[in-house]
Amino acid sequence: MTGLKTWSTIALLLACPQALASILDAPLSQFFQQRLAGMSDEVSVIVKTPDAQLPPCPLPDFSMPGNSRLWGNVSVMARCGNDKRYIQAQVQATGNYVVAAQPLPRGSVIDAGQLQLKRGRLDQLPPRAMLDINQASSAVTLRDIAADQPILLSMVRQTWRVKAGQQVQVVAAGEGFSVNSQGKALNNAAVAQNARVRMSSGQIVSGVVDTDGNILINL
Repeated sequence: MTGLKTWSTIALLLACPQALASILDAPLSQFFQQRLAGMSDEVSVIVKTPDAQLPPCPLPDFSMPGNSRLWGNVSVMARCGNDKRYIQAQVQATGNYVVAAQPLPRGSVIDAGQLQLKRGRLDQLPPRAMLDINQASSAVTLRDIAADQPILLSMVRQTWRVKAGQQVQVVAAGEGFSVNSQGKALNNAAVAQNARVRMSSGQIVSGVVDTDGNILINL
């Protein structure tokens, strides 16, 4: 009987750290479900940190820098009072991503009908995979894209709203005033990108392209 109790005690001690890891899976999953709202509707987290290095409380406060990875292998800060530790975890996220519905040759302007959404594991996609189909509509392909291939942000660029050598309207605005003048664009730029302009005086200014093709400068 004594031997049986001894083995039972050992089994319980071995099981406790693993039980703590399982307890952290659920709150971490909830933490990432909130971060991935609108991108993934199915999130699960697997704690990879050794059991001995886990926080001393079962429900720590989690935080991550704003520019951290959203899924895959991540590092999360867990705080229990004054005790602060970093947990390594694997985040598995499922959701929709954009793929080509047909082959798209390099240099072609993408029509929304040439795209489709596909559901799958977002954490298994290449970095910067496109999740919003509107991001690719009217964009220009920078390389050949095969049918059913996930579209990455690096594979496309937005259509140029301003082209180098084009005459453009420059709008300089400050508090209570606005001044309009014209100049010649020195680079290609899409909406919301920066464009450099040579004014008639020879001065070079820089501003942001708006939807009308004007160059906006905030003073």
